[in-house]
Amino acid sequence: MAATDKTPSTATTPGTVGTTPSGATIPAAAGASRVDKAPVASATPASGAGTPGVASPGKTVIADGVISKVAGIAAREVPGVHALGGGAARAFGALRDVIGSSDLSQGVRVEVGETQVAADVTIVVEYPQPMTLVAEQVRAAVARAIEDLVGMQVAEVNVAINDVHIPGEDDDDAAGAAAAPGRVS
Repeated sequence: MAATDKTPSTATTPGTVGTTPSGATIPAAAGASRVDKAPVASATPASGAGTPGVASPGKTVIADGVISKVAGIAAREVPGVHALGGGAARAFGALRDVIGSSDLSQGVRVEVGETQVAADVTIVVEYPQPMTLVAEQVRAAVARAIEDLVGMQVAEVNVAINDVHIPGEDDDDAAGAAAAPGRVS
């Protein structure tokens, strides 16, 4: 800034949104975004038709639901993950399975910016798998899938373990109900 220039600087430090006229920094709001917000679209250039490595003008837009689905598929493939989502989400998932439908993004929430993605994944771990190891593997698998398949940077992947599945626990209930004789003849 020149000695006669009285224009305040517009540069901000991480965790701030600007400065006041007196020069004090303004902290970011508590609900501030975790990713680089701009238009909710990937700015990755589309490949030229038939010419690998040649970019053509335009923008590729990937829906949030698609990114959630990619993350959900990656998380389900990790050994030790029994299911995704909380109790209510799993109950609705069971109803969807009965009618022949499924939601691969169940238990996954993503926040998408222009070039970055933040994901929250809720899982149920198989007993007796080491929970922190399963969570780390889910984190790595989801990040790798988003980076490789979607082509966006991953700002963070948060994993919440909300239940433990004990093998045989659900199976015994289903078998007992099927084997129980009916009360009406």
